[in-house]
Amino acid sequence: MMAGAVLVWMSALTVYDLRWRRLPNWLTLPGATVILIGAAVAGRGAPAAFGAAALFALYAVTHLLAPAAMGAGDAKLALGVGGLTGAFGPDIWLLAALGAPVLTAGCALATLTRRGRTVPHGPSMCVASAAAVALVLV
Repeated sequence: MMAGAVLVWMSALTVYDLRWRRLPNWLTLPGATVILIGAAVAGRGAPAAFGAAALFALYAVTHLLAPAAMGAGDAKLALGVGGLTGAFGPDIWLLAALGAPVLTAGCALATLTRRGRTVPHGPSMCVASAAAVALVLV
């Protein structure tokens, strides 16, 4: 049941970011909270909290150094997907953390013909995290 809720959350974030090019607090922060609470209840609170903090730190620093390249919403989404993947271990966290920028770069290369068009990063964060976790669950 929790997996279904996480997929619905990630789908909503993906659609929202593709359509409006932003990730709102009312989607990112409650999702992160539920994931971290769920991980704590499952006995994986510490690895989830570490994963959330580590990915948030990476994204927040990137946002502060290059705000045009990375939005604050991406940094807030990092709390949720970092917590989710961190709960499954450092290898899953690393796979998702590296997979997201690779997916975004691939999408950017595929859309080079559309000058001035940016590629949102949130969908890649969601897809990379879901794929990494699926490796453990399937």
